[in-house]
Amino acid sequence: MAKRVVILDYGSGNLRSAERAVARTGVDVTVTSDLDAAAAADGLVVPGVGAYAACMAGIEELGAGPVIAERVAADRPVLGICVGMQVLFESGVEHGVETKGLGLLPGSVTRLDAVRIPHMGWNTVTVPAGSRLLAGLAGDTRFYFVHSYAAQDLDALAGAGARVTTAAHDRPFAAAVELGSLSAAQFHPEKSADAGYALLSNWAHTLP
Repeated sequence: MAKRVVILDYGSGNLRSAERAVARTGVDVTVTSDLDAAAAADGLVVPGVGAYAACMAGIEELGAGPVIAERVAADRPVLGICVGMQVLFESGVEHGVETKGLGLLPGSVTRLDAVRIPHMGWNTVTVPAGSRLLAGLAGDTRFYFVHSYAAQDLDALAGAGARVTTAAHDRPFAAAVELGSLSAAQFHPEKSADAGYALLSNWAHTLP
C-alpha cells in the first residue's frame, strides 16, 4: 500500500506544484486543511511562501501548530519547505518585528546578510555526513532558492544535534535541516528538477 502524505493547506504555499512533485515519488498525496488527516498521515508536508508572520497567522488560525508539534514529539515525519521550514524555528524577525514560531528548531530566522537580496536562483549546497534527506546527491548538486531570510545560527542547530546542509549567499545559512523525524528545506524541491525529486524520494523512503 502506498504511503499517505498530507500537504497542509493553511492558506500559504505552492500547493499544487508541491502536490505534483511529492506524488512523483509514488506516495498518495492529499492537499487539505483537515487536521485529523494531517495527524494520521504517514508524512506531513508544511509548505510556505511569503512573509513569516503571515504564515504563522495562517497556522495559528487553523490550529495546526499542536498537530505539527505532536507529530514531531511522536517521531512521525514532517517536512517543512521554504517558509514552512522557517516557521519551525523559535522566531522570525522581519522589518524589525519578531514573530513567535513553532519552536521545534532552535534559533531565529533573520534577514540574509548579503549584498543582493533576495537570494534567488540556483545554488550548490554542502551536505553533512549521514544525511538521509540528501543521500546520494553529489557535492555540486544545485537547488532553487527564493528567499530573503534564513536560519543563520548554525551553532545552535549543531548543538541540538541536527544535521545541517548549508549554502552560502555571501555568508553561510541553513539550506536544509534534519533532526529526528523533522526535516526541512529552505530551497524549493518542487522547483529543483532532478535534485528536488531525489530529495523528495529520499524523504518518502523514510516514511514508516
